Amino acid sequence: MTMRVLGIDPGLLHTGWAIVDAAGQSRKYVASGVILPNPKLEMPQRLVTIYRELTKICDAFQPNECSIEIIFVNKNPKTTLILGQARAAAIVAVANQDVPVFEYEPNVIKKALTGAGHADKSAIDKMVKILLPAAQPKTADEADAIAIALAHTNMARFVKM
Repeated sequence: MTMRVLGIDPGLLHTGWAIVDAAGQSRKYVASGVILPNPKLEMPQRLVTIYRELTKICDAFQPNECSIEIIFVNKNPKTTLILGQARAAAIVAVANQDVPVFEYEPNVIKKALTGAGHADKSAIDKMVKILLPAAQPKTADEADAIAIALAHTNMARFVKM
């Protein structure tokens, strides 16, 4: 049976998303992109943009599960709060489609892909290219979303609800 995973790298200015299919040990890149809310809009409208775009992505690709990165506490608490709001908009959009949401810390994602919880960006990018050669991300946010989805396909058997 194929599992379709939506990976999300949340952000108020750039929300990366990716769709990856997994069946047994096989992984297949399906699609990815970045949601870019207009920075001139007020916060509520930007959050609505994230919500609506992810709703459209769920409608178009019908994911079975979603994985999203847990945010870390930044030096600036305001930045952490703003990122948390973008993350919440993404979670609500997906959960509203009755798609289970799985949350992972950055180190868990890195370990699931590379075997090392403190792997650098280049090691993650290398593993994504090895496991999903069809994926050609254009931005870091898109690449991170692909990695988040891919990590879930590796971890899903251990974290089922």
